[in-house]
Formats: sequence, C-alpha cells, structure tokens
Amino acid sequence: MIFSAADFTAILLTLRLATTVTLVLIVIGTPIAWWLVRTRSWLKGPVGALVALPLVLPPTVLGFYLLVAMGPNGPVGQLTQSLGLGTLPFTYWGLVVGSVFYSLPFVVQPLQNAFEAIGDRPLEVAATLRAGPLDRFFTVVLPMARSGYLTATVLGFAHTVGEFGVVLMIGGNIPGVTRVVSVQIFDHVEALDYAQAHWLAGAMLLFSFIVLLLVYGVQGQARTPGMRFGS
Repeated sequence: MIFSAADFTAILLTLRLATTVTLVLIVIGTPIAWWLVRTRSWLKGPVGALVALPLVLPPTVLGFYLLVAMGPNGPVGQLTQSLGLGTLPFTYWGLVVGSVFYSLPFVVQPLQNAFEAIGDRPLEVAATLRAGPLDRFFTVVLPMARSGYLTATVLGFAHTVGEFGVVLMIGGNIPGVTRVVSVQIFDHVEALDYAQAHWLAGAMLLFSFIVLLLVYGVQGQARTPGMRFGS
C-alpha cells in the first residue's frame, strides 16, 4: 500500500478542513471584498493591509498570536470558555479559525479583483430598472464574478491544504484531530521514513500543479479574472 492508515487519516482530515475553511472564507470574504471595492472610507487602506497581512507575515508569527488569543488567558479563549465551549487550540475548530485567518487574502483578493472588473455601469443599468442593492448584487454582480469565485475557491482550498506553520502552532500534532498532511510529511521526515514522505510530498506537488493549471486556465478564458500572480 502506497499510503499508510495514518496517511489516509491525515488526507481525509486535510480535505475536511480545506472544505470547511473554503466555505467559511467565501461567506465572510464576499462582504469584505465588496466593501473594499465600493467604500470611500479612510479605513479601506488599513483594512486592506490587515486582510493581506498573512501574505507577508511568517506563519509561525500568526500562529503564535492566534494561539495566545485563543488560549485560556486570551480574549477569545476567555469568551469561548464563558460560553461553555472550552478553548480552541489543539482542536479541529481551532485549526478552522487559524486557517481562515491565514487563507483570507487568497479568497478576498480574487473576489476584489473580480468585483472591480465589473465596474459601475452594469449596476447603474440595473438600478434604472428599479433593482435594489441586494437584487443588483445577486442578479448582476455574482453572475459576472463567477471566474473570481472559482479562482478564490480553488486558491482558498489549495492554500489551506498546504498549510504547515499555522496549523502546527495552533493544532499541534494530534492523530485524527489536528495532524494534517503537511504535519504528516514532517513526521515521516523526522522518523527518516523518506519513502512515505516522498509519496505524500509527491501527491502534494501534483495537487499544487493541477491547482495552478486550473487557476491560469480560468484567468486565461474569463473576461473577469481573479487574482493575477505577480500583479
């Protein structure tokens, strides 16, 4: 067997985590991206920088501060404990929270680019037909931003699959609970089990290549592309 039982468990947990995080990111990333495109507030710059911070911040730094915030003495940890939820570090939902923060720019930026590409004209035309703000968003913006949503979904999912520093800081290495594929590869290397590490790392390499093909394919064919690498 190419993959061990532990490998399969890590793969399934990673896919579950990436799916959950991607859905959450689409839900919260849409209003953030739309606000960044439409607002004239002075807060646009600081909020945009805050959203993009994980692009330049070392994952261990982000993971450390999230660990402190969600720990028993942190503000988030005290809130969750007061609600009877315990603390989030070293749990699956702690990984979800950390992954949402870390992958946020990979969803918000493609959506923001797609919304900007639409421009004001389609919305103005819809407004003359007495379409309300929500109606205009769901009937005009969403259909025209399809490629941006596809790019955001693929990048958000793939980025979550490839996380290491944040998930290790927040989740540790608990089999079946927080041990995702990237941590499983690290375990194989620590144990000098390079053969198993090669199989898992090779699968990740192939997955990453396919993801990039999909993203560039969408950007090459769509009229409203999402994130442009290197832009």
